[in-house]
Amino acid sequence: MIPNTSVKSVSRDALLAIRRELKDAGQTFIFTNGCFDLLHRGHVEYLQQARALGDCLAVGLNDDKSVRTLKGPGHPIMPQQDRAALLAALECVSHVCIFREKSVENLVGDLLPDILVKGGDYVQKPIVGREIVEAHGGQVRALPLWRGLSSSELVRRIRGLSDG
Repeated sequence: MIPNTSVKSVSRDALLAIRRELKDAGQTFIFTNGCFDLLHRGHVEYLQQARALGDCLAVGLNDDKSVRTLKGPGHPIMPQQDRAALLAALECVSHVCIFREKSVENLVGDLLPDILVKGGDYVQKPIVGREIVEAHGGQVRALPLWRGLSSSELVRRIRGLSDG
């Protein structure tokens, strides 16, 4: 049976209400974000690891306009509703919220997750929202990457195959 992914796709206001309910119930709220332009095994492994850290994993998903701004022409490959449906279909993902801003900082500041998670490629980069999460007693974690798996690499391989 195909899961009803529309139940997991929530507005910003709905996600804020869910966050308050979980906090009141003493449950751990984990948050991550990204473009997830081509969902692959590395994403799935990362999201499963993130969910194992607590009770609820919410994913902030960049909308199409912010993906174009961040990644350039030709992106996103898949529209935001398709990317959201794929993420919501994963058992480990509790909620998906599409956000419009180029930076997720305001959403992180509103949610104040117990744990903010990013992929291991962020060990050397600043994690947006780190300061505010830590200032409110939360944790920030960079989880290991699956080497050789990235959306950018997949796009290069696909384009290389189609050229010849």
